[in-house]
Amino acid sequence: MAAEAAYERPESLAGALALLAGGGWTLLAGGTDLYPATNRRALSGRILDITGMEDLSGLRLDREGLRIGAGTTWAALAAATLPPALAALQAAAREVGGRQIQNAGTIGGNLCNASPAADGLPPLLALEAEVELASQDGIRRLALEDFIAGPRQTALAPGEILVAVHIPRAALMGRSTFLKLGARKYLVISIAAIAVRLLEREGRVALARIAVGACSPVARRLTAVEAALEGASLEDATGLVRDADVAAALAPIGDVRASAAYRAVAAAELVRRAVTALAGGADG
Repeated sequence: MAAEAAYERPESLAGALALLAGGGWTLLAGGTDLYPATNRRALSGRILDITGMEDLSGLRLDREGLRIGAGTTWAALAAATLPPALAALQAAAREVGGRQIQNAGTIGGNLCNASPAADGLPPLLALEAEVELASQDGIRRLALEDFIAGPRQTALAPGEILVAVHIPRAALMGRSTFLKLGARKYLVISIAAIAVRLLEREGRVALARIAVGACSPVARRLTAVEAALEGASLEDATGLVRDADVAAALAPIGDVRASAAYRAVAAAELVRRAVTALAGGADG
């Protein structure tokens, strides 16, 4: 039996959670993933539109770090004044679809859609992001890598809403960059997408965070490559990014856009280019 059609647009988180607790609702934020996946002229079933909740949008910096409301659009994120460590995330924001998609699509929707090729995932993993989940039972926080459970799968429990992304204050240090490989510049699903964040002290890599998307069932950190870079001089860092270490961390996938072998080589080359740029003083 088809679900009863209904539409609600609550203005408060409490109101949304009360409705969601009844079950059977499909959440609608920007709709840039939901609408294309609908094989009808209009959405069907019970639609819970969360775009009217002001407390889900905007950025706030405090002693703990940066809080990004889940309803914050890519356009708003790209236009914000943020530390160089978030240059990768802002670069990704400018490459999510076209301008119309960036004006409507939200960071929370991108994460909940859990596409292996989601452009927002590598920069957020390099920032050691956590997600804030709310339900009528309270609030819980999860590391982003624990939230993404698989292709199109998350750890979101029934009755929960992703309300914010948190970047810890320590992760606001350093510089970062984002590189994406696709068949064209915009409006394309990535063949490989990488984010690198480096913290430099006295000419050496004090900290490295590297993440790759679109090359495995979920976006992944390259912890072995990170460990190889940390402590190295900036001039030696690029040579320490080895193809074998990248491929071993990713277990690359093959599909209509590229083979697994090509993805492994491409990801390693993109990481090297990013490390070269950051070691030379560039970011963004």
